[in-house]
Amino acid sequence: MNLTQQVENFILQAIPQLYHQEIDISLVQIQKTKKDFDGELTVVTFPFVKLARKSPEAIGVELGEWLVANAPIIKSFNVIKGFLNLSINPRYWLQMLQMITQDPYYGSKLPKPDAPVMMIEYSSPNTNKPLHLGHIRNNLLGYSIAEIQKANGWNVVKTNIVNDRGIHICKSMLAWQKFGNGETPESSGMKGDHLVGKYYVIFDKEYKKQVADLLQQGMSEDEAKKKAPLMIEAQAMLRKWENDDVTVRQLWEMMNKWVYAGFDQTYKQLGVDFDKIYYESETYLEGKNKVEEGLSKGVFYKKEDGSVWADLTQDGLDEKLLLRADGTSVYMTQDIGTAKLRYDDYPIQKMVYVVGNEQNYHFQVLALLLDKVGFSWGKDLVHFSYGMVELPEGKMKSREGTVVDADDLMQEMVQTALDTANELGKLDGLSVDEVQSIANMVGLGALKYFILKVDPRKNMTFNPKESIDFNGNTGPFIQYTHARIQSVLRKAIDQGISISGEVQLQQDLAEKEISLLRLLADFPAVIEQAGNDFSPALIANYAYDLVKEYNQFYHDFSILKETNVAVRHFRLVLSREIARVIKSSMRLLGIDVPDRM
Repeated sequence: MNLTQQVENFILQAIPQLYHQEIDISLVQIQKTKKDFDGELTVVTFPFVKLARKSPEAIGVELGEWLVANAPIIKSFNVIKGFLNLSINPRYWLQMLQMITQDPYYGSKLPKPDAPVMMIEYSSPNTNKPLHLGHIRNNLLGYSIAEIQKANGWNVVKTNIVNDRGIHICKSMLAWQKFGNGETPESSGMKGDHLVGKYYVIFDKEYKKQVADLLQQGMSEDEAKKKAPLMIEAQAMLRKWENDDVTVRQLWEMMNKWVYAGFDQTYKQLGVDFDKIYYESETYLEGKNKVEEGLSKGVFYKKEDGSVWADLTQDGLDEKLLLRADGTSVYMTQDIGTAKLRYDDYPIQKMVYVVGNEQNYHFQVLALLLDKVGFSWGKDLVHFSYGMVELPEGKMKSREGTVVDADDLMQEMVQTALDTANELGKLDGLSVDEVQSIANMVGLGALKYFILKVDPRKNMTFNPKESIDFNGNTGPFIQYTHARIQSVLRKAIDQGISISGEVQLQQDLAEKEISLLRLLADFPAVIEQAGNDFSPALIANYAYDLVKEYNQFYHDFSILKETNVAVRHFRLVLSREIARVIKSSMRLLGIDVPDRM
């Protein structure tokens, strides 16, 4: 039971005794006390005016006096209009600290075997190009949300759906066939996903040349785009693929293998993983079957040209194409098929799609369609709609080859971290292996934190230089604080100072110490709120608030040089538990923290 719940229970006892009336818990409004006032918690007294028939101020005084007399956790109070500000007994904070030390999973609820299943889909790459900065935001958000939901007691299944079929895939394949001269990852020294992406860009350049030629011949732009020889060939290749043409399928399999090997390297470097990977080449037929089933039941209808549609006008939307006249599937068909396979594999109770906000309408439609074809979680699916990520110089365009490659960016971040740390003397005295390990942690930590601290629903601009700063609201600042605390704890051990045993403190706590204990106490509630809101940003900014407060404490108070043994022990235990919560917070963001820096 947390502090707020304890105070609620005391108030539920106090009101009947003071005013001879039972009250519903919904009338008890408790919030954090504003910084300008004394106290930790504030009780709003306005809801009690009618039953007590007294002013809010009078109720505040009477309730405050009752709590001081009857609730051991309350030390004192003050009343400002209809707000009762409560100061918590310092003994409570010490007991709470002791409780934290005894809880190895403090802040988290470990999933039970029979806990409900939440499936979270993220990444969703295309096999015609490597992962870029936009994918990084997607992967980091998906992975972090999964970890946060695990900490809230869900059984989480992390999935990835790979878009490995369609016209865009054929574009890369055709360009390699025409212009590749047998080039392979081995012969070129390029990662497979980079190599295939190179030919996607080549296709676009050559296609644009053909369109320009046709425009000069007097064609309209729409006609030129349709009749460009490369586009006609790519469409023919897609039809061959759908008809299981052996040559096309072999080419497709070879190039996809190159891409998957490249993706695996990127995912490993980024520190994300999946429990199950689905491929659209395996799901689209399942989707077609589901659509045909819906057609036979009258859920969908067929037009004269043979195309199959869903009429969603009664739901406030429009009509949605599900199968083209030639029988080929669309993205929506594939999504229905993927849902079917997932439902077969897992007892899903909540499905979360981590996909950018440009797909908002798509998921409105998908939710309705899944409900219509019989999936119980369809209408309740969560589209975790996040904003786009841009660079200071503007948007990225993959067709034009102007994207920021994920591998290049991670390498740049690690090198920048190394250079910055060396300039500041942070890595002096460490071995080459330690230096490289810390540079990896700091570089990737800076990248992840900079992206995750932003409200995920907002567009953001990623500035690599701003992200690697050992001061301010950055990953390196938090990582350095963790290393600083570990250094203090190592020195204590070297000096023969024990950090074990209960905290036995007789004197009053300083305000800064209470402030740190309050923040520690908030950790479980922050995790819960981050889970409810699907917001890693809440965790990130909590971690920053905690380390900012600790650094002020570190500068203002002695720890190892404190002469009072009990005080020194308390501050060491407090530091140790803060380090543990920092590590737990950052783990939920997929960020490692070094012990030395």
